[in-house]
Amino acid sequence: MAIIYNEERQQFHLFNDEISYIMELINEEYLAQVYYGRKVQTFNQRNPYPHVSRSSFSPSPADWPDRHFTLDAIMQEAPGYDTSDYRQSIIEVTYPDGTQATNFKYESHVIFQGKKPLEGLPATYVVEDDEAQTLEITMLDAHRQFKAILSYTIYTDRAVIAKSIRYVNASPETIVLNKAASACLDLPDYDYELIQMTGSWAREKHLKRDPLTMGIHTFDSKRGASGSAQQPFISLVRPQTTEATGEVYGFHFVYSGNFAIEVEVDNYEQTRVLVGINAHHFSWQLEPNQAFQTPEVIYVYSNQGLNGLSQTYHHLYRERLARGEHQYAERPILINNWETTYFDFNEEKILDLVDGAKELGVELFVLDDGWFGKRNSDKTSLGDWFVNREKLPGGLELLAKKVKARGLKFGLWFEPEMVSEASELYQAHPDWALQVKDYPLSKGRDQLILDFSRQEVREAIFNQMTAILDVVPIDYIKWDMNRTMTEVGSIGRDAKQQLETSHRYILGLYDFLERLITRYPHILFENCSSGGGRFDPGMVHYMPQSWASDNTDAVERLKIQYGNSLVFPTSMICAQLSEVANHQVGRMTNVEMRANVAMSGNFGIMLNLARESQADLAVVKASIEWYKTHRRLIQYGDFYRLISPFESNETAWLFIDQAKEEGVLFYFQILSQASQPLKKVKFQGLDPDSFYEIRGQILSGDELMAYGLYLNHEFYGDFQSKRIPFKKINQ
Repeated sequence: MAIIYNEERQQFHLFNDEISYIMELINEEYLAQVYYGRKVQTFNQRNPYPHVSRSSFSPSPADWPDRHFTLDAIMQEAPGYDTSDYRQSIIEVTYPDGTQATNFKYESHVIFQGKKPLEGLPATYVVEDDEAQTLEITMLDAHRQFKAILSYTIYTDRAVIAKSIRYVNASPETIVLNKAASACLDLPDYDYELIQMTGSWAREKHLKRDPLTMGIHTFDSKRGASGSAQQPFISLVRPQTTEATGEVYGFHFVYSGNFAIEVEVDNYEQTRVLVGINAHHFSWQLEPNQAFQTPEVIYVYSNQGLNGLSQTYHHLYRERLARGEHQYAERPILINNWETTYFDFNEEKILDLVDGAKELGVELFVLDDGWFGKRNSDKTSLGDWFVNREKLPGGLELLAKKVKARGLKFGLWFEPEMVSEASELYQAHPDWALQVKDYPLSKGRDQLILDFSRQEVREAIFNQMTAILDVVPIDYIKWDMNRTMTEVGSIGRDAKQQLETSHRYILGLYDFLERLITRYPHILFENCSSGGGRFDPGMVHYMPQSWASDNTDAVERLKIQYGNSLVFPTSMICAQLSEVANHQVGRMTNVEMRANVAMSGNFGIMLNLARESQADLAVVKASIEWYKTHRRLIQYGDFYRLISPFESNETAWLFIDQAKEEGVLFYFQILSQASQPLKKVKFQGLDPDSFYEIRGQILSGDELMAYGLYLNHEFYGDFQSKRIPFKKINQ
């Protein structure tokens, strides 16, 4: 791994054993993208991208001697605004004179070992400085005294580049940032297909792959959260790319608020990718000598298909984004009371559920919504984080002790960012909700959003939570967030700064979470937002696992968990075996199918045990016992997608440990059909030269990957599944 600057050719070359990223200075001024892809040993061309004649509709920069040179066709790293590049820009600034023209030119650079943290923001990190090198390039608009400091970190042994930008106002007057993107990548052609992770509540992270066409394509969220409609991620793949072969470029934004990913194919068939905070509802008053730090974008390149991309993201996020004592810990098998009791519970009901769960081998009980204030429905009490003594006369401390006396850990649900109008907190502080003064407020689930951009609001909620966490022996917290932003304003903030509110809210949330996990390092925090409404790499930095979806239907979960796996490792994806008819879609599936889907993530159950048959409970108990023996393999092994539920009636995926000695194949069929064609499942990720014992046979890894196994002829009926463990043997 190295970052080299060749002064003679004015080129920067970032490389390791897998990738190269090359930039150059044009006439010591403009920073151009040259190459991004598989590693090249050397690159000796200078100005390899031809500066050919363009029409007068693509002007040349001021004072440029060559009339044929135009920024409108150069592949740039820091494209400005209103200065002859008509494509989407990384920046839009309003200066004191009311104009916006911005043109960045090279000023200086520095190369150093390691990686700096981003102040107030989640980011990937290094444990030792020799893991990575960082290049910082300072670009300057000398007329405006406005700087963009571009940061590129390349890891020694990962096909990863982490990029962000720090914008600095070096002028004596305040300027206004209207757009402040984190990264730009220009590519010389558009022979790509674009993969997005789209969806909605209960249908999160569905993969959609379409040919890239000319024009501007925007993938974004304006909800104040990363949202379930779009993940802050896209990938560009060559048309022939598969799971195992072909080129892939991935772009993932480490941020939990409004984002925008813009992909533009221009009239010269060049492709520009811009990633950053959404310009919607964003403006920032940048005072003299102050800086604005953008969140980080994680670039991943793979020439080994989509699974190569996924493996890189999985290892990076597990090893250098997640933190704390739960980073590599086996996740406990939990039971959650929500779909069993909803708001209607008391201590007796809870302990009956706990006793039944203990018999099954469950390790953690989670008390969900309804334990606080006067919370008997979703219309009241958010913001009143004190125990509802009518339901729990002995309080949480006594309940937790009784749960623990039965051998289970104790977990608790919170929704700290929200407030109900029918709450003591709101009645005392109605100005603490996000709102536009004297303007009607939209309602979502009969709740409002607390203004986490304000320190005093965060402090009040922090004090309520710590009053509980300091005395109740809590092992786990499910952090929910069930409403996104409307009428985004902050009472008491200056009018010029009102459009800073949504970003300041996210910064406040990150500050709150950092304080909380530092104070309670033993607690396992699970991120939730009505399922996957804010499941993004920013939240991973604080909470090592997320509730992937409120939809627990086994068939729907095949797509949801398959989609999540494109960028998130299994240890971060929570799944639960729930009741039928399923509460979200009404489908009836057998307990084996539901168990096998849920065991493909961090396994839990959400069942009314009193209503389940003894036969089904026996399957659940056996599944829990099996999962415990294979838990580390599933949660921390390498994951391979084999058959896509978006393309087939079947789904298959595989887990294998990093030594390639032990694995398990999961295979699912949704609907049965008469005289169905026979289909093979071809394995991936095995050692081709080793032999594996599987289903009573001794087969080589090479045979299993090249030829595979016929399995679907063994299915009879709808909603069928198999889990097939295998082990390496010594020949």
